[in-house]
Amino acid sequence: MDVRVIAATNRNLASEIEKGHFRADLFYRVSVFQITLPSLRERSHDVEALAHHFLTIYAHKTSKKILAFSKEYLDILRQHSWPGNIRELKNVIERSVILSDGPELGVDSLPFELQNLAVEGVKDGFLSAFNLASAERIHIQKVLNYTNGNKTKTAELLGIALTTLYRKLTEYRLM
Repeated sequence: MDVRVIAATNRNLASEIEKGHFRADLFYRVSVFQITLPSLRERSHDVEALAHHFLTIYAHKTSKKILAFSKEYLDILRQHSWPGNIRELKNVIERSVILSDGPELGVDSLPFELQNLAVEGVKDGFLSAFNLASAERIHIQKVLNYTNGNKTKTAELLGIALTTLYRKLTEYRLM
């Protein structure tokens, strides 16, 4: 039988051999040709092309006519560190396509953690505990989600005037 094995790992097998966590004989048996592919966070220039590829796949799969991304959506994709690598990006695009009805994907279809990247005070995907504007934006977003986007009800629950809410929605790019 003629068999070709293709294997992938995110570990340095040479150091794993030194630690005794991987068998050296197995490594030399399967390591005929190695391809080192940097993680997605190390090649952020590929994010947009991969996102378009996944958009094409999932738009076709769901029979939706989604052709593009909003500028803010792409900005957030570029800012994210992608700890889950390409699989995480694929899942984010699939989720966005499922949640969207319009001709382009917008920030509102992103997972909440990624929406936070549009906020000042967010570094490497984490909210600054010292940035009041960041906390306020997140709270307004949560209340908006709770009211299913009803701005009058959101302003009422927040205890602010509707005009103040609209100003903050514009300021935090939530509209």
